[in-house]
Amino acid sequence: MGLPPWLGPDTAGRDTALAGASAAGGLVMYGLGTQPQVDWRPDVPKPLFLLPLAAVCVAVGLRRVASRGSLGLGTAAVVADLGLGGSLATILVYTQVLYDACVFGSARTWRRLLAATVGLSVLGVGLGVTLTGDWRGVGFGAPVVLAGVLPVLTGLSVRQYRDQAATERARAEQTARLVELDRRQAVAAERARMARELHDVVANHLSAVAIHATAALSVPGLDRAQVTRALTVIRESSVQGLAEMRQMIGLLREPAEGTAADATEGATRARLGELDRLLARAGEVGLTVRARTVGEPAALPVGVDLAGYRLVQESLTNAAKHGTGEVDLVVAYEPGRVVLTVENAVRGGPAGLPGAGAGLIGMRERAVLLGGEFRAGAEGGRWRVRAVLPTRAADGTPPPAARLDGGPVSR
Repeated sequence: MGLPPWLGPDTAGRDTALAGASAAGGLVMYGLGTQPQVDWRPDVPKPLFLLPLAAVCVAVGLRRVASRGSLGLGTAAVVADLGLGGSLATILVYTQVLYDACVFGSARTWRRLLAATVGLSVLGVGLGVTLTGDWRGVGFGAPVVLAGVLPVLTGLSVRQYRDQAATERARAEQTARLVELDRRQAVAAERARMARELHDVVANHLSAVAIHATAALSVPGLDRAQVTRALTVIRESSVQGLAEMRQMIGLLREPAEGTAADATEGATRARLGELDRLLARAGEVGLTVRARTVGEPAALPVGVDLAGYRLVQESLTNAAKHGTGEVDLVVAYEPGRVVLTVENAVRGGPAGLPGAGAGLIGMRERAVLLGGEFRAGAEGGRWRVRAVLPTRAADGTPPPAARLDGGPVSR
C-alpha cells in the first residue's frame, strides 16, 4: 500500500500539506482562545491574530523553494503577532520556520539564527532579573529558549546528520568508481597476459611448422623420406599446439565444470623435469641442443616447474627463428633456486621469421611473478637468456602456484 499523494516524493506537495496542517492546528488553538498571551491592548480585535498566523503558515510552505524569504516572512509575522499581544499558535508555527531555515538554508543562516536566539535568551534573562530584582527573573528567557534556541539546535542536528549521510554516499560512490576502475584495469591486464600466453602456447609449435614448411619449399629435389619427415614434424607440432591451446581455453572458459585434479593433471604435462621431449622436438626442427644439468635435480613447486619449462621452450623457439642452429642449455639446481641459461649464436642478417616481442615479455613476466629474475640480450655475438626462479621465498614458503599456462592463480 503506497503513501498518500501529499506524502509522496513531491516536495512541493509535502510542503503545502505541512503548511495546511499548521494552519489547521493554528485555527484550533485560535478557537480555544489562546490569544493574546500578553493582554496589554485589550481593544485589539481577535480576528487580527489570523493575519500573522496565515503569513507564518505561508512561510512554512516556502521553506524549500525560498528558504531566506520563508525566514523573513515568518519573522515579520511573529514580530507583528507579538505587537498585537502574542498568539501561541503563531509562535509554535514559527518554531517550524526556524527549524526549516536551519535545515534547508545556508550555513550563514543557521549561524546567524543561533547567535540571535542565544542573544535574545541572554537578553531576556538579564531583563527579567533586572525588572524583578530576583533570580527567578531568569524565567523571562525561557520562552525564547523554548521557541528559538531549541528549534535551531534541532535543525542543526538534522542538518549535520543529513550532510554526514551525503558525505558517506559520496564516499561510497567514489569507492565504487575506484573499484570499477580497478576492475577494468585488472581485466585489461588479464587480457594482455592471456594474449601473451596464447602466443607462448601456439607460437612455439607454429614456428616449428613454419620452419619445416619453409625448408621443404626452399630445398628442391627432396626425396620421399625427407618430405615424409618434414610433414611428420609439421603434423606433430600442429597437433600438440592445438591440444595445448584447447586445454588452456577449456580451463579458462569453464573453470567450474572441471575438477582441481583434472586441471592439475593437465597442467603437469609440461614440466621442467621432462625436457627430453622438448629437446627431441627441437632436434626435429634442426636445432642442436647441448643440454647440461648442474646440481642434483629436486622436486620443484608447480609454478617453478611450469614456468621453467615455458622459458626453455620459448628460448628454443627464438633460437630456431634467429639462431644458427646450435644452442647451449644449462639447468642449475642451486639451494633455494633454479637457474636457467640458454645461449645461441645469432645470424648476422635479420631473422627470416618476424617476431612481435611478446615472447620476451611473457618470459620476463613469468620470472617476475614468481619473485625471480630475468635477463635476455646479445653478448659477444651470442644471444643469452638467463632466468633465476626461486624455489622458496625468503620466509621458507613456496612461491606462488601457477596454472596450466604458467600464470599465477590470482592476480
